[in-house]
Amino acid sequence: MTRTRPVLAVAGAAAAALAATTALTVPASAAPAPSPAPADSSTNQYIVKFTAGADRGGALRQLGGRFGVSLTETRRLATGAHVVRASARTSGLLQALAARGDVEYAEPDTPMYALSTPNDPSYPAQWHYYETTAGINGPAAWDTTTGSGVVVAVLDTGRTAHPDLDTNTVAGYDFISSSTNARDGNGRDANPQDEGDWNATAGECGTGSKVSNSSWHGTHVAGTIAAVSNNGVGVAGVAPTAKVQHVRVLGKCGGTTSDIADAIVWASGGSVSGIPANTTPAKVINMSLGGSGACSRTYQNAITSAVRRGTTVVVSAGNSNADARGFSPASCTNVVTVGALDRDGNRAFYSNYGTSVDVSAPGGEVRLETDPAGSRTTPENGVLSTMNAGTTTPGSPSYTAYMGTSMSAPHVAGIAALMLAKTPTLTPAGVESALKANARAIPGTCSGGCGAGLTDAAATVGAV
Repeated sequence: MTRTRPVLAVAGAAAAALAATTALTVPASAAPAPSPAPADSSTNQYIVKFTAGADRGGALRQLGGRFGVSLTETRRLATGAHVVRASARTSGLLQALAARGDVEYAEPDTPMYALSTPNDPSYPAQWHYYETTAGINGPAAWDTTTGSGVVVAVLDTGRTAHPDLDTNTVAGYDFISSSTNARDGNGRDANPQDEGDWNATAGECGTGSKVSNSSWHGTHVAGTIAAVSNNGVGVAGVAPTAKVQHVRVLGKCGGTTSDIADAIVWASGGSVSGIPANTTPAKVINMSLGGSGACSRTYQNAITSAVRRGTTVVVSAGNSNADARGFSPASCTNVVTVGALDRDGNRAFYSNYGTSVDVSAPGGEVRLETDPAGSRTTPENGVLSTMNAGTTTPGSPSYTAYMGTSMSAPHVAGIAALMLAKTPTLTPAGVESALKANARAIPGTCSGGCGAGLTDAAATVGAV
């Protein structure tokens, strides 16, 4: 198949990251499904919701004495639960917490990670917007709306300065509570600067973690949503006049569920203890991140509160070529979970699938191919967006092609911004319904389930 496409000269270094997608399936008024009994965890940090009037200090002292550790309550989450840290990892402690009569639920403060797939770009173009086979049909939508007046929060690694993003960026926040993981010398603060998520040595982020460069994942995701168009520079975004709000939740070794939950509440306009109010609450939240395990109560409570405030939450399905029901936040309710397609409209080889997936969007495939001329990668089949050329700390602005469900989710977040700019009264349930009803059939093959189909920006905007 011969394709005609524009060629963009791109600069930048390859970067390491991982990608994901999520689903919106239940109205905000529906009660969340009961959580399964928590499994014992390798972490020493937990999220505990005590019953009203419980003697929290006494409970923690009692359990600490029983297990020979010190249990410290570090802070209260916006959802009403508390973060509890043990002085050492202890088998059985989590189950003992959950079994207490004065505890509503207890679960591990699970690490989460960015979910884009690394590649080595050369001269790709943004086929994912306009190609008839697997593009989102963006140009026809832009005749009607470009996203003006809508803020999209990107819960990710933070921001780097970029000429294709700076004028479309509003004030955000850094929610990483660990100064070590944040790499900025402090905990939470008002500066969501991406300080880099590189790994200098193998194993420093747990068994199996490898040496890697910084991913600048949040910058890439933000560019797909709202890179400036018609400025003679670089690339365009799906909603090129929308505003991006960087909410930093991922740093060195990823991020924690507790930090991400508070960030969801804040981004949607809710109150978080000790954090100034968000003066520009987001109508859309994009979370191109995830981890293994079913949706936790902590995640679900934060997401449900955001949806009740009128914020649409878009998440990645995940990159494990597995059922998305086994991943979080992809398996949460009240979210739009997005799977990934390749350039020919097939389910991408890495994309999660199943009944938790609501819709699919371009995620690309950058693979090693061998032909008579030799071996080469295929950056032209990835998703091109804004990037940074720094290998560890921030360097100069650049452009790079990535692949992953982290790349498909921001396509849908951008379409949601287009819809809300045209029809501000749309509810999150209305956004989800329109996305599904106006998706077109998967052009290629999809084993396992790719949701309602490939999102179509023009048809969806036209319908609302």
